[in-house]
Amino acid sequence: MTLEELVPCDSSKMQAVSEAVERVLVAAQRQDRLTVGVYESAKLMNVDPDSVVLCVLATDEEDEGDIALQIHFTLIQAFCCDNDIHILRVSGMQRLASLLGDPEPGAEPRDLHCLLVTNPHTDAWKSQGLAEVASYCAESRDRNQWVPYVCLQER
Repeated sequence: MTLEELVPCDSSKMQAVSEAVERVLVAAQRQDRLTVGVYESAKLMNVDPDSVVLCVLATDEEDEGDIALQIHFTLIQAFCCDNDIHILRVSGMQRLASLLGDPEPGAEPRDLHCLLVTNPHTDAWKSQGLAEVASYCAESRDRNQWVPYVCLQER
């Protein structure tokens, strides 16, 4: 059974949170506050975990059988929980790729499985969905769902 089967992706709450996540990721990328990739994210969290405010772990159905990726996710989730970093699991790798754009010409493809958003220093940026995402994460933890799930869908 996949996460999509367990959590309905079409609820109004899920759509609102999904849109907020998208706004946060786009704004973070614009302001150079987005770290992309499992390895790059692990390096940042090792050096400066206090700067990270959100961790997004992305998979699609074809990734469910990737044991190495699932082990990385388990370790990242544990680290985030220990360091009070909001964490989300999302589906929709194609949507992430279209949101964040293509890598520079000649650059290696980006690993969109793990995205970290670092702490903004302006209040204007915070208002673009981060509070809504943080609230959703807190509500989920209150229901003992430590790593909430969000569907990113093509529009």
